Amino acid sequence: MTPLPAPPDRAPDLDDDFAAGPAPALWVPHYLPHWTTSDRSAARFRTTADGLELRIEADQPDWRPEDAPMRVSNLQTGTFSGPVGSRRGTHRHREDSLVVRTETPTRLLWAPAAGRVDLTVSASRDEGCMLAAWLVGTEHEANTPRDADGTSGEVCVVEIDATAIGAATTARTGLKAHHDPDLTSDMAEVELPFDVTRPHTWTAIWGAGETVIGCGGTVLRRIPQSPRYPLFLMVDLFEIGPPAGSYPKTAVVHRVRGWSAQ
Repeated sequence: MTPLPAPPDRAPDLDDDFAAGPAPALWVPHYLPHWTTSDRSAARFRTTADGLELRIEADQPDWRPEDAPMRVSNLQTGTFSGPVGSRRGTHRHREDSLVVRTETPTRLLWAPAAGRVDLTVSASRDEGCMLAAWLVGTEHEANTPRDADGTSGEVCVVEIDATAIGAATTARTGLKAHHDPDLTSDMAEVELPFDVTRPHTWTAIWGAGETVIGCGGTVLRRIPQSPRYPLFLMVDLFEIGPPAGSYPKTAVVHRVRGWSAQ
């Protein structure tokens, strides 16, 4: 096993332990709010002694009626969209029906083109849930969706399905090209020899044509490509499928630290 490089020897540009909830200077507590309405995109969360508890609650609406059943509580480090009715906006991850319903300002709270992020989380075992962390192209520098294609890639730090958690855990990680013709999607499953409902730290380091993803201080994947444009960080808890089981469904974000490349 190869150890991850040490973090930069300087203070992080992004550092939040959520002791007072998500810092407004760092986080937007909505999931891609431009593609839906604010009541549907708003995160549900609770501050605890351990960090920020992301929640899916019984009365929480679906993110969009077209995507139902799917509910999500998400934090992201910025927003961008075009005007209402346009197809301009961050993370055009769907090929159909994504048009702006709520125009959002361009807010670049943390949007590095290269850097490192360390996230300490505890995943959810609740029915239908997935905990995920992504770095997605902001797309704010392009004037049209076609122009934005080249800035739409994603570093998938991790996706963890509740059904994959046990004494050992299977997670997904890698790169997603989405519309970026300069990237090739490269996702893979990784095996972790522990139960990820306890605190553990994921790391992504990207830039100079390489992406390194690790967990617990160990390199899991080294991918010979990387996005070359500003990325927002997104950390989210999903419930995918019809409501089932007991509520609230929860996962915890203990701490996030990020460094922009200098």
